[in-house]
Amino acid sequence: MPVYEFECPKGTTTERIVPMGTETISCPCCHKKAKKIVSRFSFELKGGGWYADGYASTKSSGGSSDSR
Repeated sequence: MPVYEFECPKGTTTERIVPMGTETISCPCCHKKAKKIVSRFSFELKGGGWYADGYASTKSSGGSSDSR
């Protein structure tokens, strides 16, 4: 299940793991309906990755496989 951010009418923001399609939850501090909001997320690729490691290449130019 994905993590979503919800905001209540008082401005309190909370994160919850809820099923997809859930639009409102009960706010943990004021118990009013909190609506799902669009939030930013962080996504960072580290390392060489599959493309830089040669997996996308169709030619065999000394890759990591050993075919002796």
